[in-house]
Amino acid sequence: MNSQRSEWRRLGAGIAAGFVVCSLAAAESPPSDPLNSPGWGVVRERFFKGSEVRFDDRVVVLAPKNAEDPLDVPVTVSAAGLDDVQSIVVIADLNPIQKILELRPVRALPGLSFRFKVEQSTPIRAAMRTADGVWHVGGVWLSAAGGGCTSPSGASRGLWRGEVGEMNGRLWLRGSDAGTGANQIERLRLRIVHPMDTGLASGIPAFYMDHLVIRDGAGAILAVLDTYEPIAENPVVSLDLHNGGPVHVEGHDIQGNTFTADVRP
Repeated sequence: MNSQRSEWRRLGAGIAAGFVVCSLAAAESPPSDPLNSPGWGVVRERFFKGSEVRFDDRVVVLAPKNAEDPLDVPVTVSAAGLDDVQSIVVIADLNPIQKILELRPVRALPGLSFRFKVEQSTPIRAAMRTADGVWHVGGVWLSAAGGGCTSPSGASRGLWRGEVGEMNGRLWLRGSDAGTGANQIERLRLRIVHPMDTGLASGIPAFYMDHLVIRDGAGAILAVLDTYEPIAENPVVSLDLHNGGPVHVEGHDIQGNTFTADVRP
């Protein structure tokens, strides 16, 4: 009888320990997705595995509710009040190519505007990694008839030949951090001629610009931008820099073509 009682005690202790472990696991489980996306689990596993993720209202994504042109959807990403952002990744959960771009805002405000191609209705997310390694995530749902990623660009018909890589831009001052005249904030708007083919249109291989570096007049890096197939044809990018003078832009595409531009206020 005593041996049976001892066995029951051991069994009860094991069950209690199991409840404790399950409770801890539940407490540490990732937060539920506020957008209820069927693709969030894949996105989290692919891009943020092993990292802490927080859904954060300070990370704002602005996009139209409905995509009028699936080849050219405007998006603006910002994060007022979120300090020490090291990297920004923009993702479309349900696109066949999920990652749209990655920005390292060395001396830039945490945000940018751009246009991209969408294949179907999907959440658009911006994830910003701060110095502590935490990813702060915000996003919106975009409704779209789709087909943007699998449609050929106009440039694929040869309209870009002889012009690929041409860049033009504009700079203008937007003020300073605290109205002191120091740490001037300068808006850069840049356009690059490039087909940005995804490789998903029949008979047209992938051909896209994949890297831009923006430097100040002394050669110091202001921002680094990696772009991927979903970026719209002839990319237009706008971002705010801690700078008050000319900038130098260097870029290349996946075929090794290089291009540069100097932009002055």
